[in-house]
Amino acid sequence: MLRNTIGKLALALSLLACQQQPHQAHTPETATQARQTAIYYPGKGDSWERRKPEQVGLDAGKLQEAVEWAQTQETEQVEKDFSTQEEIFGKMLGPLPATRASTNGIILKDGYIVAEWGDTRQADPTYSVAKSFLSTLLGLTIDRGMIRDIHDPVAQYVHDGGYDSEQNRQVTWEHHARQTTEWEGELWGKNSDFVGKAEFGRGERKPRTLQKPGTYYEYNDTRINRFALSLLRLWEKPLPEVLEDEIMDPIGASDTWRWVPYHNSKAMINGTEMPSVSGGTRWGGGLWISARDEARFGYLFLRNGRWQDKQLVSEAWVKEATTQRGPVGPDYGYLWWLNTEGKAWPSAPTTSYAALGAGQNTVWVDPEHDIVIVWRWHNGKQDELFKRVLEAVK
Repeated sequence: MLRNTIGKLALALSLLACQQQPHQAHTPETATQARQTAIYYPGKGDSWERRKPEQVGLDAGKLQEAVEWAQTQETEQVEKDFSTQEEIFGKMLGPLPATRASTNGIILKDGYIVAEWGDTRQADPTYSVAKSFLSTLLGLTIDRGMIRDIHDPVAQYVHDGGYDSEQNRQVTWEHHARQTTEWEGELWGKNSDFVGKAEFGRGERKPRTLQKPGTYYEYNDTRINRFALSLLRLWEKPLPEVLEDEIMDPIGASDTWRWVPYHNSKAMINGTEMPSVSGGTRWGGGLWISARDEARFGYLFLRNGRWQDKQLVSEAWVKEATTQRGPVGPDYGYLWWLNTEGKAWPSAPTTSYAALGAGQNTVWVDPEHDIVIVWRWHNGKQDELFKRVLEAVK
């Protein structure tokens, strides 16, 4: 009888405890936290998990066929010893490596490595992929309130003479990000007009009348380099250091990448001489980085600027930078190439976007399928690779 009494008392206390236990509601905040916890992020350096294709919903055979095809697509644009660089782009201002890697690449699905080929660890020049890194630094500058509005004229912030003319006073930060500045001038020994075969190689252009800033698109490295210098003046700190502190170290990148300035691209900032970097490797220098580190950068954007528990660049900026900005120019965001109209890569989702550089160098992000592809030193048939990889999605 005593045993029955104790049992009933224990049951009553148990029921009372259940009634007093507060209900754990699944608020939007807790739901978001749960999703973030479930998302995989690689550890630093080589601490990167692999998955068999079938573990993440891919057909292993078709994926292998895609990789084998990609391995046959070595670039013919840039020689391995960079011996044709001046012929293509004109007089050099910065250094180049003695040699580059052969075609190589890496494919991520849900953040895991599902395919990798070639030397993905060699830090090579990535040419205009660097422009998308500059775009990200602009996003950080706006996130920090250092620029109040992307539509503000740069002349409101930078007072080094580069925006004093009637033409250049109209240039906004957005014009720089869209390559519609029509900025006029000379920087680091290169003129914005791109006139002269010796200076600009095959990239030389016929003289033309300048248009009103914002009304004409032109892919122009002198103007992008002016943009980089303007960002340097705001940060008062070399941009490679900003990138390292704010992006590359937090995403666990290797210590092999470097952003190499021209021999003469130096500016005085508060009495200290600092290097100003370029938005490409057209005239040497530029961002030298491995495919693995580029994959981390692409994955940061796939995760909308978040890495683990930190929002490194705002989700709003990621959306702005990868959204078509208007009728002037190609299908372009803020120094990111887009597929909004389905013309760039007909086989890929219209929501996909990429950082692109000569050579060819590609960092492609596909939010619809949770895929990132880095493909380097290939012959430019990006859509063919994307098509083959997407055919492997079950």
